[in-house]
Amino acid sequence: MVPDWLQAGLWGLLSGGALLIGAAIGYFLKVPQRVIAGIMAFGSGVLFSALAFELMDEAYRVGGFDATAIGFLSGAIVYTAVNYFLSHRGAKHRKRSGSQQPTESDQSRSGLTLAAGALLDGIPESIIIGLSLLGGKGVSLVAVIAVFLSNIPEGLSSASGMKKAGRSAGYVMTVWLVIALISGVAALIGFTVFRHYSNDVIAGTTAVAAGAILAMLVDTMIPEAFEETHEFAGLITVAGFLLAFVLSKLEG
Repeated sequence: MVPDWLQAGLWGLLSGGALLIGAAIGYFLKVPQRVIAGIMAFGSGVLFSALAFELMDEAYRVGGFDATAIGFLSGAIVYTAVNYFLSHRGAKHRKRSGSQQPTESDQSRSGLTLAAGALLDGIPESIIIGLSLLGGKGVSLVAVIAVFLSNIPEGLSSASGMKKAGRSAGYVMTVWLVIALISGVAALIGFTVFRHYSNDVIAGTTAVAAGAILAMLVDTMIPEAFEETHEFAGLITVAGFLLAFVLSKLEG
């Protein structure tokens, strides 16, 4: 039988691997920006649903309102602060598939900052996967599916933008491979570190990750989704939300 800590790492690696799949599609295939934006909207809807019916509900059930509220706001504040810092150093448009991303000549070290921004976006999602194993009921398949489905358009859109900014295939693939590996490690840490803590700490940590993910959605994914799909962004996002909602009820 596979130990829980290894399961956490492997599930995190699987969901993080979707970033690499999306990046390969975005870099090597010519995908229309309108299609990329539509996929981004769908992935956003999936994550919105997972936040509402998996993360926040579970955090409230385990730790009550105080731990959940404090954690949720704290996650959003921390993410926003770090994202603000990175955005002013070249990572503002890291999920944009057009020509918004700066080149190294436009802004020195922007490539490294883009990678740091992508890592910032991925870690909370991976930690959630590890935390979902703490209840002893196995991993939350809804969380894994939600992160996997949202990671594909993230990698796809960002890699497409990186290519237009003149970054090499080797650089782009290496960035996303490293982030996929770190996703596995983050999920493993989410399980091994927090399994010895109280329910309030686990609930608060879950809510912190949820707050960070929601802030990430609004700051980085939704702008790309709306940029090209315009009046259809809402409908496509609703479809993604509905899929994750149905999955959460089937799992329950």
